[in-house]
Amino acid sequence: MRKPDDENAVAEPKHAIILCHPDPDSFNAVVAKTYCDAVRACFHEVVIRNLYSLNFDPVLKAEEQPSALEFTPLADVETELEVLAKVDVIVFIYPIWFGTPPAMLKGYVERVLGAGFGHRLMRERGGGSVAAGKHLVSITTSGNSSQWLESQGAMVSLHNVFDSYLANAFSMASHAHLHLSDVVSDMSDITVRRELFQVTEFAEATCAKLLNSRTPTLQRAS
Repeated sequence: MRKPDDENAVAEPKHAIILCHPDPDSFNAVVAKTYCDAVRACFHEVVIRNLYSLNFDPVLKAEEQPSALEFTPLADVETELEVLAKVDVIVFIYPIWFGTPPAMLKGYVERVLGAGFGHRLMRERGGGSVAAGKHLVSITTSGNSSQWLESQGAMVSLHNVFDSYLANAFSMASHAHLHLSDVVSDMSDITVRRELFQVTEFAEATCAKLLNSRTPTLQRAS
């Protein structure tokens, strides 16, 4: 993709990678870097939020409940809200543990995407979340095969609850999911390259989709 040289051109789309894995040298971290490199090669901007490195607290506080009389985001949530306000794509990268995302990522959804956002707004699809109008992208990994996960109902449940449901509830523009299966410590180099090639293709497809889009999110605040 060609980088525009017009000073008055609309700012390039920006991706926020929300990485959730406790091991800084994990395959998930490599996936995040691969996605990041592919996005930058398309001249898009990207920021990585490594939840474990940030020591993000996933526990929702009583005063953070949408029903609280005086809702004020705590400092760590306010920081994340400021980051997400300036992006067009929210990218979740995480392993599937016991059929669900890690607790820390669930807490990120509750405290950040759900900041000041109650069930009435969710039901009415009236916007109000920092995620509204943005694109949701998920990349997941598992040590088990896709066939086994599907036989257990894990993948369809994950797609329904953590992809489609979140995108609809927060009035997001779209959602897409790439799953990488059989991710184990003794993967061959060929397997690793194949999986990372999928990530690159997925990132490039996301960038192309954004550039072809004429949604208001591309006119974000700088």
